[in-house]
Amino acid sequence: MKIIKYLFFLLLFAIIAGAVYVFTIDGDYQVEESKVIEAPDELLFDTVNYFRTWEKWGPWMEETDDMIITYADKVSGPGAYYSWKSETEGDGNMETVKVAPFSSIDQKITFITPMGESVSDVYWKFEKIEPKKTKVTWGMKGTQSFMEKLYWVIQDSTLSQSIKPMYAKGLNNIEEYVQERMEAYSISVDGVTEHGGGFYMYSATASDIAIIPEKMKQMLPTVDSYMYQNNLPKTGMPFTLYNEYNEEQGTAIYSVGIPTRDKVITPQESAVLCGFMPRQKVIKTTLKGDFKNLEEAWDKTYDYMAKNNLEALENGSPFEVYRVDPNIQPNPAEWITEIYIPIK
Repeated sequence: MKIIKYLFFLLLFAIIAGAVYVFTIDGDYQVEESKVIEAPDELLFDTVNYFRTWEKWGPWMEETDDMIITYADKVSGPGAYYSWKSETEGDGNMETVKVAPFSSIDQKITFITPMGESVSDVYWKFEKIEPKKTKVTWGMKGTQSFMEKLYWVIQDSTLSQSIKPMYAKGLNNIEEYVQERMEAYSISVDGVTEHGGGFYMYSATASDIAIIPEKMKQMLPTVDSYMYQNNLPKTGMPFTLYNEYNEEQGTAIYSVGIPTRDKVITPQESAVLCGFMPRQKVIKTTLKGDFKNLEEAWDKTYDYMAKNNLEALENGSPFEVYRVDPNIQPNPAEWITEIYIPIK
C-alpha cells in the first residue's frame, strides 16, 4: 500500500509540475510568411479579399477531399464570411474584419475543436515593390489557452512549425493561381466595320520597333498632361497610330494620341499637335489579354484579310485603341485592345 501511495503522490506531483510548466509557457504567438510575387498589388489584394478564390489556392483545401465550404452572401470586404467542415481538418470559420485597399486585410479565424473554440487574428500585407512586383505577407497571431498550450507541448512540432510551411505553400499557390489568371487571353477578328474618326491630340516619334512600348509610356503622359493643362475634353481612349512600320529594318514612325472634340491650334513649338482621322472602312480585331499577345492578334488580322481577299488602304495608317489598360485594370487578362486596319 505504501508503494501505491508513493506512486500516486509521485504521479500527482508530476501532473502538478506539468501543469505549472504549461501554465508558465508564454501563450502569445505570431506566425508569418512572406513572398515576393510577380504580380500587381491590386490583383493580389483582390484575390485574397474575395473568399471564393480561396478554394483555388488555400493550402488546407489540398490536404483533404472531404472539406465542405459554405459562403455567406458577402464574400469580399469587411463582413465577408465563410465556414468549413471537415473530418480530417476540423471545422471553423473565417471573417474579414477590416481592409485597406491594395495594402492590408485583417481577418478573424475560429477553429472549432474538442477543447472549444480557438480564435486568432489573421493579417495580410501587400507591399508594392515595382508596378508588377509585390511582397505579400500572410500572418496569424493570438493567445493560446491552457489546453491549447498543453496540446502543443505533447506534439512533435510547435504551432509555428506547423503553420509556417502551410503559409509558405499557400503563398506559392497564390503566385501560381494569379500568374495563370494573368496569362489568359483571347483574340477575336470582328470583321469589316466603319471607324468614325475625328480630331485627336498626339505626340509623334520614330524608333526601333523593340522600344515602342517604352516610348509609349513616355509619350502618352505628355499628351494627357497637355490636354489637362489646356482643358481639352477627351472623347475616347488612347491609341497608337502607325504611320510607317518597317519589319525588315526594325523601325517605325508612329503617334500616340487621345481623341478630342474639336480642332485645336497648337503653338508652333509645341511637342503635342492636333490631327484628324477620317471616317473609314476598317478591319477590326479585339484582343483581350496582355499586350505581349498583340503580335499574334495582328497576324490573325492579316490572315483574315488574305483569306477574304481584303486589301489594306494604300495610304491608310493602322492603329490600336486601348479600351481597357493597366490604368483601369491591374489584371493583364482583362486588358482590351482593338486593332484597326483601313481597307479599300
